[in-house]
Amino acid sequence: MEITRSANIHYLAPGLLGAPNVSVQGFTTRHEGVSRAPYNSLNLGANTFDPPHNVQGNRSLLARTFGGRVDKFVMVNQCHGTDILVIDEPNPDFAHFQKLGCDGIITNQPQVMIAVGVADCLPILLLDPVRRVIAALHAGWKGTAGNIAAKGVESLVTLFDSNRSDILAAFGPAIGPCCYEVDEPVKQAFNSSGIDWSKVAAVAGRGKWRLDLAAANREQLLAAGLSGAHIETAGQCVSCQHDWFFSYRRDGGETGRQAGFIMLKPLAG
Repeated sequence: MEITRSANIHYLAPGLLGAPNVSVQGFTTRHEGVSRAPYNSLNLGANTFDPPHNVQGNRSLLARTFGGRVDKFVMVNQCHGTDILVIDEPNPDFAHFQKLGCDGIITNQPQVMIAVGVADCLPILLLDPVRRVIAALHAGWKGTAGNIAAKGVESLVTLFDSNRSDILAAFGPAIGPCCYEVDEPVKQAFNSSGIDWSKVAAVAGRGKWRLDLAAANREQLLAAGLSGAHIETAGQCVSCQHDWFFSYRRDGGETGRQAGFIMLKPLAG
């Protein structure tokens, strides 16, 4: 997955989800917005000290660049859990969703751009091009230990009658195992979830491990019935690439948020 450009936005375009007649999607970088340091410049996160008008301007820029509208741009108040908002009917006002405490969004509504903000955590996009339903999920270590990726798949299957063989997934940039050291409570949370710790973490010292969030969520999606050929991973570590991405851990907590975004196009005709 390489960084490309559409109008004023630098972003990563997942090739696996490339169904141009169905959806637009990608993972933003930190470039081409209006925010000033330390949020420079395309900060999409409202839970920062960046002035709200800057964040709203950046969200409007992102939506317009891909044919959307800012009044149909939906992010939620992420809280490192596993609750998922489902939007399955038209809505005259999407603003009230912004305050909901959850970590995923699913919709089958066209021209509603859904997104999750991240600054180390893993953004996950799901697409069922047959049933025309999409999801954006926020997977930090808590959400991953809570199996949010698998929960997203199960929601598509149970609520929208998706076939697991049709679901495509893309992982955006996140903090990599090169920079993500965790401790015993994280390991215990993963052990309680049923995830094989030995497959997703490497020993970094006594009581310390280097966690691979992408590998952990890939294991979840495979266990949930997705084909390995239907899972694409960006591979970039946000902590290593200061010029392109925000990183909460690297920047000491004062930083912006990039996003994973996806939007269904209207049906042709």
